Amino acid sequence: MPHSVPAFFESYAQLLNRALSGEDVFSLIEDRFAPQFIAAGPDSLATGKPGAAFRSLLQRSYRFYRQLGAKKVTSRKVETTQIDPGHALAKVFYCSDHQKKDGGHVAIEFNVTYLMDLTGARPKIFAFVSGDEMELYRKHGLIPKLPDHAPVKPRLGDPTTYARKAPPPAAGRAPAAKAPIRPQVVD
Repeated sequence: MPHSVPAFFESYAQLLNRALSGEDVFSLIEDRFAPQFIAAGPDSLATGKPGAAFRSLLQRSYRFYRQLGAKKVTSRKVETTQIDPGHALAKVFYCSDHQKKDGGHVAIEFNVTYLMDLTGARPKIFAFVSGDEMELYRKHGLIPKLPDHAPVKPRLGDPTTYARKAPPPAAGRAPAAKAPIRPQVVD
């Protein structure tokens, strides 16, 4: 049975908007995910699964987005690459509209790449890779810019963590090698 990946993400964006409005649709959002999935970002890699912990993470995330003035998310374009008959890669181009605290408006364009399982009755997300959303929020003045020398280890899956850069190496010393990303499991 063929699936429309763009239609999947159009309806997914509608769910995200319902969550932004404060509606409890987190079980409907988690239903879009495979029984186990991979989440990756610039400084994190995790496995997760639908359940109470995932719904709690979604609730915290959307509370944070509302605090940043997020009003609406639009799926502007979906580029799909068929991997095989049962799997596809989808790069989704979103636009998030925000009301700033000073009354101004900002539209933030970003994309997320998803790996989709198309073998069941409905498509499921089994992996996604997102960019540095905190940097986008800083760039658009939604969260404060932080000093380069204030290292804080980001908490995986916590959208309120502001990842900061490590201090520069002392004069005459080579910079330390970046530690590898350690996969973490989110139950």
